[in-house]
Amino acid sequence: MLVGVPKEIKDHEYRVGLVPSSVAELVHRGHTVLVERTAGVGAGLSDDEYRTAGGVLVDGPERIFAEADLVVKVKEPLAAERRKLRRGQVLFTYLHLAPDLEQTKDLIASGATCIAYETVTSPSGGLPLLTPMSEVAGRLAPQAGANCLEKAQGGRGILLGGVPGVPPAEVVILGGGVSGTHAATIALGMGANVTVVDRSAEALRRLSAQFGSRLRTIFSTRDALAQLVRRADLLIGAVLVPGAAAPKLISRAMVKTMKPGAVIVDIAIDQGGCSETSRPTTHSHPTYVEEGVIHYCVTNMPGAVARTSTFALNNVTLPFTLMLADKGWKRALLDDPDLRNGLNVHEGRIYCRPVAEAHKVPLANVEDIIART
Repeated sequence: MLVGVPKEIKDHEYRVGLVPSSVAELVHRGHTVLVERTAGVGAGLSDDEYRTAGGVLVDGPERIFAEADLVVKVKEPLAAERRKLRRGQVLFTYLHLAPDLEQTKDLIASGATCIAYETVTSPSGGLPLLTPMSEVAGRLAPQAGANCLEKAQGGRGILLGGVPGVPPAEVVILGGGVSGTHAATIALGMGANVTVVDRSAEALRRLSAQFGSRLRTIFSTRDALAQLVRRADLLIGAVLVPGAAAPKLISRAMVKTMKPGAVIVDIAIDQGGCSETSRPTTHSHPTYVEEGVIHYCVTNMPGAVARTSTFALNNVTLPFTLMLADKGWKRALLDDPDLRNGLNVHEGRIYCRPVAEAHKVPLANVEDIIART
């Protein structure tokens, strides 16, 4: 199979779909891998490393999109990339389609087969291709929040961990899943007072067992949220509904009650964000102020630590990439029901229920494709 790795073009996105060792695995199995020149430079991976691994370096993305059977990326294709997609081509990347109608329409129009990392499942029901980036984003969130709280950045002028005689910042984390747990780990390590809110009693028990009395856990109700939001110096949104738009747990009215110069870091912004006041930002312009509160809503947070993120992502995506290349996408989906759950768009139809429901379009049945294979 001809596999293509274009350079990411999203603002300050330095990750790359395949590292040289992954390219070498594909080449060893008889596949040809086209790699756009400098695609890995932002993650510290040189063109020479890709050449040594057996990759074929090409100038620009045009040949990749024109010839590759399988395109492996990191972030969702931007408009310029979506125009290059074609029927019969497989795109394997993060998509986050539920809050993105424009992208969804373009992928439908392209006729391409689009498999989303974030909806591929594991036998235990987890999201193995989303987990490592959720871990990274969770660990980055307190760092980003701490920076935003500095007075020079417009924040309250509070040190997250405080000092002897001066109390630390109050950090409230919405969601006790992967991102929330990792955010709590770093925030506690920085010395903050940390509260995690979740509607799962099981998640709260797990967090309590992991962190003990250092961490406060609260069952999520509207009243509890209102009280916690009001006193938070840093609010981290880490709520996930697999494949679907994030629920708007924080209303504008709640944001208005927050302290001037408080900070919201919305990790859920890829799926639309969990605050009514959240809107996507970039690494070039990461923050804005709404209702006197600083909002950090960068949609590709892990791109800031591109080398760590790229290797962490490749560790989990490579087995599926090899499966798609070795077997072809139809046989790969037939053989692996977890990969099958990653199918979002194929030849103009939607195959992911949360995406279909978000955009009020008919849901196609992947079993119909399997039956014809």
